[in-house]
Amino acid sequence: MAGKQDKEAAKQAKQERRAASKARRGQIFEAFKVQRREDKALIPWMLGSFLVITGVVFGVGFLFNLQWILLPLGIVLGLLAAMIIFGRRVQRTVFAKADGQPGAAGWALDNLRGQWRVTQTVAATTQLDAVHRVLGAPGVILVAEGAPHRVKNLLAQEKKRVARLVGSTPIYDIVIGNEEGQVPLRRLQSYLMKLPRNLKGPQIDALETRLAALGNRGAAMPKGPLPQGAKMRSVQRTLRRR
Repeated sequence: MAGKQDKEAAKQAKQERRAASKARRGQIFEAFKVQRREDKALIPWMLGSFLVITGVVFGVGFLFNLQWILLPLGIVLGLLAAMIIFGRRVQRTVFAKADGQPGAAGWALDNLRGQWRVTQTVAATTQLDAVHRVLGAPGVILVAEGAPHRVKNLLAQEKKRVARLVGSTPIYDIVIGNEEGQVPLRRLQSYLMKLPRNLKGPQIDALETRLAALGNRGAAMPKGPLPQGAKMRSVQRTLRRR
């Protein structure tokens, strides 16, 4: 009886993996169709990278009379290069559309790769300015988005609140934008990765516990970037009701 149940469980798990794989392929194909409509250079770049990489590997193999042995490897590497270019161009398009929209920084933080502890909208205004808190190996990082003349004060107030609890732990502050002294949205991940590593896992856990007592100030930001042309007054009324 137990053996039959194990077989059924294994069969179900296999079906679920197949379904998940099919869903991922569908998502990639849909993303490709959307990107192809908006990015006319996508296919030339992907095709060019595939042909160049495959040709280089084939050429190296030709020098050693191994061209037909190395050809499959060249094709695999060419496909990999084409997929990398596809992914990067999709990412660039997504960030370009999100850039400058309220909620874009919070959305980008939610999609960070690595061991980051993100707390959305620890401070905010009804004008959709916001400060988000990130914990990681560098320490505490406060990420602000919104009008520079408003987020400057918002950021300073939040930094003062955090400093009372974290002691000598480093606190970094970032304003998202494309002006001097700001960090562009598309470079946020790389900027965080370049910060010095000051804390280890247990220290980050302890820091997270201490900061949990602070709570959030102000209205919560909507999830993800607001679409261009959204009615700000309606959004602000919604935020004020929360």
